[in-house]
Amino acid sequence: MYCSETKIRVRYGETDRMGYLYYGHYAEYFEVGRTEMLRSLGLTYKSMEDEGIILPVRSLSINFRNPAQYDDLLTVKTCLRSFPEVKLDFSYEIFDEKGLLLCTGSTILVFIDGVTKKVRKAPEYFKETVRKYF
Repeated sequence: MYCSETKIRVRYGETDRMGYLYYGHYAEYFEVGRTEMLRSLGLTYKSMEDEGIILPVRSLSINFRNPAQYDDLLTVKTCLRSFPEVKLDFSYEIFDEKGLLLCTGSTILVFIDGVTKKVRKAPEYFKETVRKYF
């Protein structure tokens, strides 16, 4: 398993009338965590897309525990849970500055050929990059 942490500050425009982070933004924060985790490995969505590989989300799950509020500095912990063959299985935990767990979640993304739109195997360079963590 490989994990990384990304810091995100809740912006005013992301909050609802109660002053809490609007629930739809948690999925966006998961995406930021995923993107930065891949970048920490030297991999990017852009380079894969340039090679004709797309990674749509197949499933998303979020469990809310405590609300985030305007100006909170959050930590998004993102983990790649299993070795990728045709999919990427991520888990997430979001904490506030005090270490309080705000939510957990998961996503599954699938490697898709950009031309045929069919499921394909993960590229070899991707597997070689993450192999040492599994």
